[in-house]
Amino acid sequence: MAVRIKLPGGTLKLKVYRELRERERARRVPVLKMGSLYFTWWSSRQRPLNDQPGASDDPDRPQAMR
Repeated sequence: MAVRIKLPGGTLKLKVYRELRERERARRVPVLKMGSLYFTWWSSRQRPLNDQPGASDDPDRPQAMR
């Protein structure tokens, strides 16, 4: 289960590899690996125009249960 920590300027998430979204695996957002945990940073700044909201790797889109 991912842990989300809301901070000023964005959200820090702690996940294991199988929980990473495509954008995180492709390192299109900042990612730091420590042991088996991945720390990802999702900025609250506006998304680039070519990034469509609701895409499969959108951090605001709920993930389906596996």
